[in-house]
Amino acid sequence: MMFIYLHHPNALIACALVLAACCNAPALAQEPQPIQSVTVSSTRDPVDKSYRKMIKGMERFEREHALAPAATLRFRLLRRISTAKMTGITLRIAGDTVTVPVPVADDNSFVLPRNEQALREDAAVLANRKTDSMTWRVSVRTPGLLDGVRRLGDLRLECKAGMDAGLISNSAPVFGWLSNLLTDTDQVCSSPEGNYLFFAERPIYGVTVRFGTRVEALPFTMLYAAGDQTAETLPYCDCQVLLERSYYAPIWDRSWPDDTLVEFDFIDDQAGKTP
Repeated sequence: MMFIYLHHPNALIACALVLAACCNAPALAQEPQPIQSVTVSSTRDPVDKSYRKMIKGMERFEREHALAPAATLRFRLLRRISTAKMTGITLRIAGDTVTVPVPVADDNSFVLPRNEQALREDAAVLANRKTDSMTWRVSVRTPGLLDGVRRLGDLRLECKAGMDAGLISNSAPVFGWLSNLLTDTDQVCSSPEGNYLFFAERPIYGVTVRFGTRVEALPFTMLYAAGDQTAETLPYCDCQVLLERSYYAPIWDRSWPDDTLVEFDFIDDQAGKTP
């Protein structure tokens, strides 16, 4: 169960101790050394998004487009804290010598243009908001689906493109050195222990997967970020204010074809129903 709880501080501490023991890391046994100051030319926020990684997410979408052949890819910004202002957001790609504005649609989605100079300069994608106030996501959508319905192949590709794009930040900053070990795209998106959270458009009451005559309701452990968040762990989860909209999908289970439909029963739809 290495991946599903990577945002939990205790799990991260356990991982750190295990890895340190395996590697016999001498730094943990020595006295703390003074931190040396290092001057760098860049002034970007270290948690702003990497343009190179986001382009890699787009390239993954193109390579594995067969998972969602009719779908398109956009990036999307979602509220992460309750006080985040989600109107009037502007984006730009910023490198050492290049700046490229990125138009943002009314639903806070956008398409990232390819710019070779920005790639060479390892540019960042910057918003006019505090970075930790928003969650960044890939959105892969097949047109023509009803409201409240997603396609499983779209979600599979959404996970792969999103992981390659480096948009997930479900971990405590102090353990940032573990990120490469805990965020391998193929393990996260192809394992029952994967930790990739999806978000519905509205708070969910239940989620059902359907293909032909086969119908199954997702268990509670696949809803609301597995239902194990606490006041201490929630700030490290992208679901911080989206908990009631969060769910895991069986993207790892190939017994469900890509054309499987994921159907949402929303909480506000329950208001007029008889118990």
